[in-house]
Amino acid sequence: MNQPKRYLITSALPYANGQKHIGHLAGAYIPADIYVRYLRAQKRDVVYVCGSDEHGTAIPIQAMKEGTTPQAIIDKYHTIMKENFEDLSISFDIYDRTSNPIHHETTQEFFTYLNDRNELEVKETEQYFDEQAQTFLADRYIKGTCPNCGSDRAFGDQCEKCGTSLSPDELINPVSTLSGNPPVKKATKHWYLPLNRHEDWLRQWITVDHAADWKANVLGQCKSWIDNGLQPRAVTRDLDWGVKVPLPDAEGKVLYVWFDAPIGYISATKQWAKDNDKDWEPYWKDADSKLVHFVGKDNIVFHCIIFPTMLKLHGYQVPENVPANEFMNLEGDKMSTSRGWKLDMQDFIDDFIKKENGGPQLADALRYYLTTILPETKDSDFSWKGFQDAVNSELVAIFGNYVNRTFVLMHKLCGGKVPKFHNDIIAEADKGLISEIGISAAKVEELLETYKFRDALFEVIDLARKGNRYMQEQEPWIKAKQTGEDGQPTAEAQAKIDNCLHLCLQLCANLAVLINPFLPNTARKMCTQMKVVDRMLEWENAGSLKLLSVGYSLRAPELLFRKIEDSEVAYQVEKLNKALEKSRMEQEQANAPQTTDNGQQPTGNGQPATGNPLPEAKSEIQYDDFAKLDLRIGTIREAVKVPKADKLLQLTVDMGSETRTIVSGIAQHFTPESLAGKQVIVVANLAPRKMRGIESQGMILSAEQPDGSLILVGPDALTIPGSGVK
Repeated sequence: MNQPKRYLITSALPYANGQKHIGHLAGAYIPADIYVRYLRAQKRDVVYVCGSDEHGTAIPIQAMKEGTTPQAIIDKYHTIMKENFEDLSISFDIYDRTSNPIHHETTQEFFTYLNDRNELEVKETEQYFDEQAQTFLADRYIKGTCPNCGSDRAFGDQCEKCGTSLSPDELINPVSTLSGNPPVKKATKHWYLPLNRHEDWLRQWITVDHAADWKANVLGQCKSWIDNGLQPRAVTRDLDWGVKVPLPDAEGKVLYVWFDAPIGYISATKQWAKDNDKDWEPYWKDADSKLVHFVGKDNIVFHCIIFPTMLKLHGYQVPENVPANEFMNLEGDKMSTSRGWKLDMQDFIDDFIKKENGGPQLADALRYYLTTILPETKDSDFSWKGFQDAVNSELVAIFGNYVNRTFVLMHKLCGGKVPKFHNDIIAEADKGLISEIGISAAKVEELLETYKFRDALFEVIDLARKGNRYMQEQEPWIKAKQTGEDGQPTAEAQAKIDNCLHLCLQLCANLAVLINPFLPNTARKMCTQMKVVDRMLEWENAGSLKLLSVGYSLRAPELLFRKIEDSEVAYQVEKLNKALEKSRMEQEQANAPQTTDNGQQPTGNGQPATGNPLPEAKSEIQYDDFAKLDLRIGTIREAVKVPKADKLLQLTVDMGSETRTIVSGIAQHFTPESLAGKQVIVVANLAPRKMRGIESQGMILSAEQPDGSLILVGPDALTIPGSGVK
């Protein structure tokens, strides 16, 4: 394929409903930024667009939580996210927002274009309606069991566990998140995108045309969707927050956020073009343009099936690639805002970048570690120990150490200037390093072109490792001791020193070029030390041995990175566990027993001041009877009400090596939301039994209080799921 004339690169629009964590950063933003910085270094015409997704039910839901308006929510979080991305050196050409008039106009025009050409279908269907709340329910207001994986964490648009895109009708046992009641069906009219009409084209385009160059996880998810048969998908919804449907008979309806949000890429391009006196259309309509979407796996279907169909119908270019990443966990567990188990971008910025000993180099440290663990083919895990090891053992000990040693020796043995290279005494080791520089530059380029960012970064660090090895083998400090009568190194010794440090300095310059897409602040700092302009970072210089001129004075060495201290890691782990414990205690407090009218708890004689008497003691058992019980710690991941059973909750419990379903009669004492993340003691070897058609695989222990309320029995401190109780 010939090189495109221009590139349009997008990162998934983040919802403006809350802080975004490092999993989001690793999924859609750092990979895109690396690719874009590489393209810019190649002097290619590239525009990188993104912006806040400010419509959809997530916004009014958050407004209700914070007791404010949807507009206040989007204004608040748009500003925070924009600043976060800037602090972490994500280099958008424009970071726009879907509340801007240009976006509303573009989205309405897109809808009108398709509707006028009969590319949409109008149907009157029965939609879920909450009789108590007296409102039609948007997909995110409906929760139930996923038909694909059986998780009870599924919403009407997507399963939170497996990422499968859903429609509300596919949910098992749906309930309204507004009232907790099962919704009813009520007639309403909506417009649909008939994906089924385009199934043949999508199958050919995805599974044949891109079988060789798209990721296996992307192809697999798309093929599964197509093989199951594509269905018409509504593009409108009954809601008062969003882009209004531009038709007279669509009062009270807005365009569905999945239809609205990706058009934000187009409206952002229009705004960028307007701001820079450019023409936006070639980036979307010219066959010589290349469109690439960077997203997480939960956005694959929207960017590979639905949005491409919309683009094709409108005469726009479809994406050349969608290099979607999997998910990133934190310290071995899925990130969860509700449980406090997360690392927000803002938290890292506050604790590292904006501290006195922080700054842009700490942003690069995070970018480095996240790139080394990018979930390119499978879910990955962020750990604070892993972050420390990556920075200290690789950035500091390999890359930073090599650059620092080179500058120190250059000032000590070559008068602070780039020494001459003596071709008449070139050694095999010199030839070897020269070859490695060229080979590495070519490898990094090939890997970046094919979105293999982890491997590309490894090659850069490995080149620094080879530089360290070369320097260690050449031992210029030893050659400096081969002196003549004047106490200075002999001419032969100095020539060998010159050759070694000349190549080492040229390698430093190459490292700056190669590391720039990954660690832009580091690359600029290296340019400052070498007293060269940033233009040296252009990719045409990769592999060159003439980047630093002979006799040119360079600045004194300055450390590129600092180590991450044990105390910093300990603080972050403690902070994480405290947040988890705080969330757990808040949930427990919400379900704690009430005091008597005078504020007193039960009296100390074993009998309550008011309420029910304590239960009678049971008959004595032998130790062997107790030893038969297999008691283990479990962590409740999800809880849902069992339909038509007022007392029963269905719990999904993490037992360490497995996940179990346990049905418990505690629904009148705990809300499902209060149980997520709570640790309990489970009778793990209790024979399974069916309750309301659900197989319960164990029992959780609880204690009945004198007033009839329950508390769950669990460990005092955070414990590894599956741990035995003795």
